[in-house]
Amino acid sequence: MVFLLPSFAGGGAERVMLTLLAGLDRTRFTPELVVLDGKGPLREIVPADVPVHDLRRPRLRYAVAALLTALRRLRPAVIVSTLGYLNLAVLALRPLLPSKPRILVREANTPSRSLPTTPWPWLFRLGYRMLYPRADGVICQSRLMIAEMGRDFTVPHERLHYLANPVDVAALRRVAKIPRRVSGEGVRFVAAGRLTRQKGFDRLLEMLAGMPAGTHLTIFGEGPEASALGLLAARLGVESRVHFAGFDPAPWPAYAGADAFLLPSRWEGMPNAALEALACGTPVIATPESGGLLETAAEAAPGAVTIAGAGDAFAAAMRAVGPRSGVSLRPSLLPDRFACEAVHTAFAALLMRVHPAFAPPAGSR
Repeated sequence: MVFLLPSFAGGGAERVMLTLLAGLDRTRFTPELVVLDGKGPLREIVPADVPVHDLRRPRLRYAVAALLTALRRLRPAVIVSTLGYLNLAVLALRPLLPSKPRILVREANTPSRSLPTTPWPWLFRLGYRMLYPRADGVICQSRLMIAEMGRDFTVPHERLHYLANPVDVAALRRVAKIPRRVSGEGVRFVAAGRLTRQKGFDRLLEMLAGMPAGTHLTIFGEGPEASALGLLAARLGVESRVHFAGFDPAPWPAYAGADAFLLPSRWEGMPNAALEALACGTPVIATPESGGLLETAAEAAPGAVTIAGAGDAFAAAMRAVGPRSGVSLRPSLLPDRFACEAVHTAFAALLMRVHPAFAPPAGSR
């Protein structure tokens, strides 16, 4: 079977796919990885036993021919893809693949929010309507996403599958066992994500300007808006109260040391960084556009996830946070269904449904 990724960039979608791949039982599954561009910090977490086929073409438009050649050569029984544009590409190429693979696509964002932001919204919507119903399975991260896929893109209900994002709670808590906190008095916030418009860090900086002078914010991530956000922080006079920490493969001690994790996103699927913050015992403040996190808020412990509209309501939720007491690692706030073991079991069951070759031998237990 083949997992398909655009790159090894430090995004949540890429990390989720690599975690799913790593958790497969190698006595039943033999995964390989095809990546458009093999650069990025997550390359180091690819399991050593997984072959990586690097097409060395960062842009999909230049990678289509190489992708088709690679898939025809590998002849996978199943292809697992994520991110909308890559999902559309592999579904469009399917008739040209002699192995007639089953295709599982994982939707990374809530379509009603994400598709209007694409360069050609009408074309992407048309592609979703035409191609997503042809997938053998569409992996969704929330009930809202499942509803949209069925209602707006006519994906048959039996091909829609809910799968939680896997979080290796024990591993990240081992790394976070000594929380790291920015020195000084006042509330300490943390946020993480690619520095793009989607993540809403621009409006978070505007809200930070209205917080008490001792408030500090650390933002983990890289992206095309890095310079613009730095200029905005200077214009707002908060450059001394915000630290752009760049990409960190293990930011969990900083999550654990913060008073709250902030998610001011304009749209999401299921934000993995927020789940990791909960696993570190850090409460989350998020916008209503935060996808599946709204459902998580309903099942998590009281106060673990606060949903507040961007602007005054979000700023009020930030002002309600006080400095944490003590420096020890707090108990996890993450619901059990996100634990790696549960998600890996559910993913293996899904693969067995998609392709009977993966089913265990008759009589085995």
